[in-house]
Amino acid sequence: MFWLKFVLVALVVFALISFVKFILRRTLKIEKVQKEFFSNNYINESHRKVDKWVRRLTGLSLAIIILVQINNDAFNYLLIVGLIFTSMLDYGMKAFFEYRYSEVPKQAILTVTEWFMVLTAVVVVLQLGVLGSF
Repeated sequence: MFWLKFVLVALVVFALISFVKFILRRTLKIEKVQKEFFSNNYINESHRKVDKWVRRLTGLSLAIIILVQINNDAFNYLLIVGLIFTSMLDYGMKAFFEYRYSEVPKQAILTVTEWFMVLTAVVVVLQLGVLGSF
């Protein structure tokens, strides 16, 4: 039953994000950028280098947070806070490079909106206990 709920929540979140992006593209006249499916679309070489370091930092910090949480159950909130900050770092870096160096700087608006909606969905799902207790 957990996986059915998880897939349903993921589909609803994906549909909402797609709908909001569609509305923002229409109202702000942001042209759609063609991207390959499941690939890293870097703006330039420095974006690739910075992204590599951000991913390494994210992996290391989340591994440390998980180890701390395993050893001490009082830090349940720590994983959520770590995920929020690492996702903010990742999406923020992507939005910065899109705004500064992309041919379509308005694309950064869509990136920040997507991050905000994903974060909101995670918080709502955790607070309502839709997938079970955390």
